[in-house]
Amino acid sequence: MLKKTSGFSKTMTIAFFSFMLLVISSNSIAGSKTIPVEGMKFTINASMMDNLIALTDKRVTLTLDGGKVLIGIVKSVGENLVHLEKIERKEYYDSLIRIKNIQAIEARFRTTQRQ
Repeated sequence: MLKKTSGFSKTMTIAFFSFMLLVISSNSIAGSKTIPVEGMKFTINASMMDNLIALTDKRVTLTLDGGKVLIGIVKSVGENLVHLEKIERKEYYDSLIRIKNIQAIEARFRTTQRQ
């Protein structure tokens, strides 16, 4: 037969694990410094194509019209298409994507460096 546990012991267990998570995460952040990734920037007054050209050879996340998300490396950019290579979860595949179908570009601009 299972023993019933009190609400107090459940609360204490949750509090303990929450505290441990806080300690672990603060220790990993404490010795780190955020630094910008070289060569990464958006230009808001430029076109989607120009921003993609600036991100050539960089890993990006592209959100398309229908909500589909593709993550990969920008291989090249043409007038109407972008060539995305090494697609995440499909490493041996590449994609050609119409630039006009791209709703958003995400890219990693900062990283952490251990001190």
